[in-house]
Amino acid sequence: MSNVKILNSPPVLNMPWQDAPAGEFNGAPIWRYSENPIIGRNPVKGVARIFNSAVVPYEGKFIGVFRGEQVNGIPFIYLGHSEDAIHWTFDEEKIHFVDDEGKDFMPVYAYDPRLVKIDDTYYLIWCQDAYGAAIGMAKTTDFKTFTRIPNPFLPFNRNAVLFPRKIHDKYMMLSRPSDSGHTPFGDIYISESPDMVYWGRHRHVMGKSPEWWESVKIGGGAAPIETSEGWLLFYHGVTGTCNGFVYSIGGAILDIDEPSKVLYRCENFLLTPEEWYEERGFVPNVTFPCATIHDSATGRIAIYYGAADSYVALAFTKLDDIVDYIKMHSVVRESDTEIGIR
Repeated sequence: MSNVKILNSPPVLNMPWQDAPAGEFNGAPIWRYSENPIIGRNPVKGVARIFNSAVVPYEGKFIGVFRGEQVNGIPFIYLGHSEDAIHWTFDEEKIHFVDDEGKDFMPVYAYDPRLVKIDDTYYLIWCQDAYGAAIGMAKTTDFKTFTRIPNPFLPFNRNAVLFPRKIHDKYMMLSRPSDSGHTPFGDIYISESPDMVYWGRHRHVMGKSPEWWESVKIGGGAAPIETSEGWLLFYHGVTGTCNGFVYSIGGAILDIDEPSKVLYRCENFLLTPEEWYEERGFVPNVTFPCATIHDSATGRIAIYYGAADSYVALAFTKLDDIVDYIKMHSVVRESDTEIGIR
């Protein structure tokens, strides 16, 4: 029985899983699926690559929203279906979005989606053009009708991630204010809303650190997991090299009632590009987390991440082990632990 508990999340009876390889870990207690990548190139007609995508359990199976780079170079979001959360089939047509009157309302482009269930509604969040890079949102209850919600923020912003429940009766969202290009800066902020339309009370959560792997910028990753120790957050950290950016996966634990406060922040990366599918691709040296499937009965966690902007890959960890590792290697600074207002 786990000492740390996953809260307010039902068990996943058909949890995707592969046991850890024999031997001790050289670093964080997290291991890659031996059959990675789980989604290869040219996965569906008209789509060259799928990566940076999000999945959830749904009606005893799994469903996901996938960043599909079309052969014309424009990214859109496609719906995927799976029996085991490892082998996927995709709708050939991209997701069709409508406004609240049911009329067509398609974004110019859409990429890096997240998918979060709150109560009985699934919320899809992505980056799009709103006269500059900004956050797009939609909701669905059946994965057939996707109704757009007003953009929460002005440009420029990316990497928006919703919390899976309200906190103090407010919806909460992480985001990363940015600029119009491949931003050479970026911190994680949190914002709140009473109705998923009007967003405010923006607070700083955490910024880049002196650690080499996240010394340029950071951004949200998978939706936070509610645990008895706080909100477990898998995020991405970026460093610069003479050959471009490198994206690694980091871990932190946020205060359960005031998530702008960081309780623990791992000074080490949890996963960094090392395998061929992470190091070689359209954009080399990228591990970019977008989703987890987590089982409250066993504490098992499956992390879905984009690899080299070319593939979807899968890694595994156990709640007790990853929380212990983050706490054991935690370094927090004033900008992490303060409430985030200046």
